[in-house]
Amino acid sequence: MSGKISSATVRNELADLTELGYLEQPHTSAGRIPSPAGYRLYVNELMERKPLSPEETAEINRSLSGKMAGTDEMISRAGQMVSSFVGYPTYTVADHKSAATVQRFELIAVDASSFIAVVMLSDSQVKSQLMALDLPVEAEQLPQLSHLLNTHFTGVGKAEMNGHLMSLSDQVDGNWFLLLNRVVEYAGELLARSERQEVFTNGASQLLKFPEYRDVDKAHDLMSFMVDNKENLPVPAGDTPMQILIGPENVNDALKESSVVIASYDIGDNMRGLVGVVGPTRMDYATVAARLSYFAESLSAMFGKKNQLPPKEEEK
Repeated sequence: MSGKISSATVRNELADLTELGYLEQPHTSAGRIPSPAGYRLYVNELMERKPLSPEETAEINRSLSGKMAGTDEMISRAGQMVSSFVGYPTYTVADHKSAATVQRFELIAVDASSFIAVVMLSDSQVKSQLMALDLPVEAEQLPQLSHLLNTHFTGVGKAEMNGHLMSLSDQVDGNWFLLLNRVVEYAGELLARSERQEVFTNGASQLLKFPEYRDVDKAHDLMSFMVDNKENLPVPAGDTPMQILIGPENVNDALKESSVVIASYDIGDNMRGLVGVVGPTRMDYATVAARLSYFAESLSAMFGKKNQLPPKEEEK
């Protein structure tokens, strides 16, 4: 019995896959290519975990062995390294696993007309500001005010803080309320600032090497989006280690014909890092996912101060 498959059978199979929505024909004269639904089927059902070669593992380890100063520099450098290694544009961001809150207040007297408000946030940030007093408040009263702040304004969001402040308006002395209002307003500004994520992008020009972006306008629109609207790049909720968004699954119109592979890693202090790879829907998902996953594990180890890189694939 011959193992050959006739061309008619192939045509019928292709027609069936097209009818099911897994293949599409962009133009009448063009061949069939996988649709976003087809790529989704592949990623969910057919894609196998692709182990890194010893050479790839060694190259990633070397790229991460350099000394980096602060968190922002490490996050930015991570994007540069991933982009050069996978050959696609990337973006990186530090994100709160849950919204930051105030952990503790401390009011410290400076002189008769000023004090320092110290605010400790749940992500381990400690901020302080010198505040002038419009009306006198005795230095001995500052510990009581600190206690009041720690009782009513810790562990809650900005909106709840404002609500608690209003409920205290007819319960405390006018001078005390003005001081409380100043400190709570300052704490609210800190919480709002902590919610703003700084996004770093790298390698946007790499898009130009792919045939999908030979159209200058199409390439320009996506590159401009990554540079000028980078705050709108996908930042998935939850702790899923890896997410893949294919074509129309991306909310923003600029990414509707592209795919994004996003890995998360642990930074500590209620923070996670995200590194995303942007490319055409036909990208090599298995290779990108394998390399991105190893980078993420390595970064978690570095931020955890374990001073070690993840084991090689063959050792797992």
